[in-house]
Amino acid sequence: MHHFLEKASAMYYNGNPILSDEEFDALARKYRYDDVGYKVTDGIPHLYRMYSLQKVFDLNDIDSTTAPMVRTPKLDGAAVSLQYVNGHIAQALTRGDGQLGRDITLKMEELVPNVIGIKDEIQITGEVVAPDTIPNARNFAAGSLNLKDHMEFRSRCKDLVFVAYDIQGRDYERMSEAMDHLAQQGFDTITHFDATGYPTDGEVFRVDNYQAFYRLGYTAHHPRGAFALKEQKAGVTTELLDVVWQVGKSGVVSPVAILKPVEVGDAQVSRATLHNIEYIRSLGLEIGCQVEVIRSGEIIPRIVRRVDVEKNSS
Repeated sequence: MHHFLEKASAMYYNGNPILSDEEFDALARKYRYDDVGYKVTDGIPHLYRMYSLQKVFDLNDIDSTTAPMVRTPKLDGAAVSLQYVNGHIAQALTRGDGQLGRDITLKMEELVPNVIGIKDEIQITGEVVAPDTIPNARNFAAGSLNLKDHMEFRSRCKDLVFVAYDIQGRDYERMSEAMDHLAQQGFDTITHFDATGYPTDGEVFRVDNYQAFYRLGYTAHHPRGAFALKEQKAGVTTELLDVVWQVGKSGVVSPVAILKPVEVGDAQVSRATLHNIEYIRSLGLEIGCQVEVIRSGEIIPRIVRRVDVEKNSS
């Protein structure tokens, strides 16, 4: 399952996800998968490591802190790092595995200030996003950064925005102060950006004071001074009646769940995607079992878990 989730993570960051966020999160929790990004073997080192964020679904799961926190939307796009040297953009990288990323400098030069008034060697991290009027906006943003044709990328730039959410290599007292300064340099920043009309995936809470933030330290995967609060979408329980196999437009054969018809949101659902046999095994699905169904993105029906129904003992 670790190999499958690693593959799913790579596909996600390349803009071609094979699992919804809800499915990936459910499997990651079940199998304790907490790797950051995806493995890159031919990448370039980030100036500073790009950590992931701890995901929580209830504020009670977080240790309380008295330090003031900044609350911002968690944009759902493609994370990148920008390296500036003596005020000039020198390098831009995809997140990759957080330590190594792929070079996208020429593309990012189309989206961000090429020259700024900060002379230190710094790394600015942020998210490239597209408006949710574009179908599969998150995949559009991530896929754009992987385009080989620069002219095609340039044609998409009118729909792409880079939003900065951190800076390293220069001392600031507070994150909010750092964002104010980046806004003055011509960047869209997470504390100023109006996320209305852009895909989001929850909210981010981060300790505002940098010294307090760094004192809390890091785990192997995320900072202790920040976390992402994600909404756990409520699913509907129904019975798995059968599994059939269908051939997609690309010729790939994949399993489809036949369900006892159930109302999910405002739609009647009787079929749901199952991806592949490994996904079926990972959820422990059997004909006749109870399953939880959601509509991913309010469109595609998906099974996210098997529901263990307590049986009456005689």
